[in-house]
Amino acid sequence: MTTPRITDPEAVPVVGTDHHLPAIPPQRLCAPAVRARFACGRDWQPEIAGDARVLLDRAPAPAAVLVPLVERDEHLSVLLTRRTAHLRDHAGQISFPGGRQEDSDADAVAAALREAHEEVGLAPSHVEVVGTLPVYTTITAFRVTPVVALVRPGFELAPDPFEVDEVFEVPLPFLMTPAHHRRHAFEFGGQRRQFLSMPWTTTGADGVARRYFIWGATAAMLRNLYRFLADAA
Repeated sequence: MTTPRITDPEAVPVVGTDHHLPAIPPQRLCAPAVRARFACGRDWQPEIAGDARVLLDRAPAPAAVLVPLVERDEHLSVLLTRRTAHLRDHAGQISFPGGRQEDSDADAVAAALREAHEEVGLAPSHVEVVGTLPVYTTITAFRVTPVVALVRPGFELAPDPFEVDEVFEVPLPFLMTPAHHRRHAFEFGGQRRQFLSMPWTTTGADGVARRYFIWGATAAMLRNLYRFLADAA
């Protein structure tokens, strides 16, 4: 039985939220605390290692994404992109900057920095890599290394119009509050598929409300970041 590709995730029923789990305290969501958590090297296991099946009949390819935590005055925020609608993989979805790891890349960190520079114009000189999260295998057959970094303000972005429709930021405290983590599930051919979403609504500079449906691999990697920071005690 072929695993179905989810084309309209917002139509998949919500079966619950994780409001019973505690939010990460604000003191753990500042740059020094995040830096210290990655430096301590405590062993832990990710909650979500990846999709149980892949849609493509190929060996998973290495890839990397940058998880950019921008140091704003009031809090850290996560820089995300909305992919353009014509792309082959994950078209129109909310993603971290990133992509396939090339032979010329020294490692996953180099790939994430290169891709972020190519996709959104984020200069490596503004980026402080603090660590990585465990590899996440996507349903489209990529083994993705999330590279977590602190980003100093003052950068200028130049999104690649072919790949990136929009760049925006979401406050890290919002994403690290499990009450905002929604669980979706459905049955197909006797198999149960489920995923997380973290919808974010804000008002743009033009005064118009904007809604961003963060789900799938991006939401899963954010959930793993939550577990990692929650294990700081």
